Amino acid sequence: MSATAAATTTAAPPPAASSAGRVSAVLAWCVAAAHPFVLFFGVQAGPFRSTELRLFLTTVGIGMLLPLARRRPEAALGLLLVGLFAAATTWPAPELLYLPVLAADACVGWLTARRPLRIAVPAALTTLAVQLGAATYTTSGRNVFVTTALALALALLTAGLLGRSVRERRAHATELRARSEAEAVTAERLRIARELHDVVAHSIGVIAIQAGVGRRVIDTQPAEARNALATIETTSRETLAGLRRTLGALRASTKDTPAPGRTPAHPSSPAPAPLEPAPGLADLDRLVASTADAGVRVEVRRLGAPGLPLPPEVDLAAYRIVQESLTNVVRHASTAACRVTVDRSEDTLLVEITDDGPSKNTALDTGAYTGAGTEHGHRHGYGIVGMRERAALLGGRFSAGPRPGGGFHVTAALPLPLPQEGPRTP
Repeated sequence: MSATAAATTTAAPPPAASSAGRVSAVLAWCVAAAHPFVLFFGVQAGPFRSTELRLFLTTVGIGMLLPLARRRPEAALGLLLVGLFAAATTWPAPELLYLPVLAADACVGWLTARRPLRIAVPAALTTLAVQLGAATYTTSGRNVFVTTALALALALLTAGLLGRSVRERRAHATELRARSEAEAVTAERLRIARELHDVVAHSIGVIAIQAGVGRRVIDTQPAEARNALATIETTSRETLAGLRRTLGALRASTKDTPAPGRTPAHPSSPAPAPLEPAPGLADLDRLVASTADAGVRVEVRRLGAPGLPLPPEVDLAAYRIVQESLTNVVRHASTAACRVTVDRSEDTLLVEITDDGPSKNTALDTGAYTGAGTEHGHRHGYGIVGMRERAALLGGRFSAGPRPGGGFHVTAALPLPLPQEGPRTP
């Protein structure tokens, strides 16, 4: 047997359940079919004016339609209208038909909420016609009939509008859920793209520069070429390890959320190996070393209280901003040095990266710079956009642009949670 056939066999309902469903459907039809007779004889039951008995039997007759109304509301409405008109031909007291009329209106509202207009509108018009026909037996006088007809039409219109409102509200909720799912997918894709960009961009820039150095000096300075190749090997291995961590985290998050129709992994199954922690400002020295291998000397200044721990999301965002800024310096600044300042105050972490390279696009300024244009006059990129987004997600501020005297600066101010005060002693 193939896997598809096996899955089909497994998904099929058991015979006992299907037979029970057929039996309940047959019973619902049989009970509902007796409704017109119960209603017809119920409005005439009892000696003299047994209004209470007749109302009780009318209520029982309406209740007999409920099992069928859940499965086939159209059929239930048809049987209800048949019973209503048949009962009206016996010239009963008008109050005995109030409940069947309200039940018919409720059924129309249910149809309007569950079915398209091509079904709901004919059902509403048929219901109104039957109710008006029944009103000719229970009203006397033209004025009374006109008033009754207006009341019936208004009640039916109210039921239809309520059903339509429920249908539109349900459709709006479905649209919001679909939009939320689409936004979640887009956000996840952006997160993946940002992480991959942060992992790869800096290392590839270093590798490209070292490869160019090695190619130029391989004949004249073999030792320098070997150093360049060693740097390429080290950087590529670190990049590969970072990619493995990122992809491993993505696979782990996928396994934690099973697909529809699939069960999660067995609790006794072995847990995946722990992943390495995300990088942070404590790894700046390694980042500075790799940037120096690419030919750019980095001066790091730590101000404030650098020894205090940072929230993980702020630590990662600050590291990624510094990493992307140094990547842009290596690629585009045409300078041999830059400065990184990390200033930790009580409620803010300030990260600033500046260089003294030539400003190749003086038309840009900090206020107009959006990150979608050039970076130091070169091709379009998304590094500035990613840094701005990281700062915005944490509620921080970000600016980037050419310096007045030449060079480029990037500044990010990330808010920090204030320490909670302990209980005060009297």
